[in-house]
Amino acid sequence: MILLSLFWEFLKIGLFTFGGAYGAIPLIRQSALSHGWMTEEMFSNILAVSESTPGPIMVNSATYIGASQAGILGAAVATLGVVLPSFVVIILISVLFTKLVKHPSVQAVLKGVKPCVMGVILATGIYMALEALAGLPVAFSPDIASILLFFLLLSALILYPRLRKKPLSPILLIVLAAGFGILFY
Repeated sequence: MILLSLFWEFLKIGLFTFGGAYGAIPLIRQSALSHGWMTEEMFSNILAVSESTPGPIMVNSATYIGASQAGILGAAVATLGVVLPSFVVIILISVLFTKLVKHPSVQAVLKGVKPCVMGVILATGIYMALEALAGLPVAFSPDIASILLFFLLLSALILYPRLRKKPLSPILLIVLAAGFGILFY
């Protein structure tokens, strides 16, 4: 039963995610928490690991959640569920792309979906930031180490390009965050 549940939930996530993998984060979070597959803290950890490991965050998250619930078979089923809709859509788009993309109805749908996706991603980011930095919405209990880490990384993002005349590499930022995480926690 858990395999069917994993497949169905991640199939829905794969079907209704617009705007790339970051658009899937709110859906994955809601699904994982509502099924009791993990806690908010576990989800935040999975998100950090999924973001910092190679591969799409949506696939990495599905694989990890599936594995945590039903082992290797669960990982395979959840991953298949989340990638199947994209696979089918890409096949269809590759066949129909030149005709569909120019159609005014398709353009109208895309223009309507973009702001929605940005809002969902922004809202999830704000929610996760408030939860990580201040313990909200449960109770106000600021995590001083998280707040300090946030401002150190933000400072690095702002100062590095001014000092080195080039943008800070995301890889270096992840390494800095990991190093500070080890130091602070």
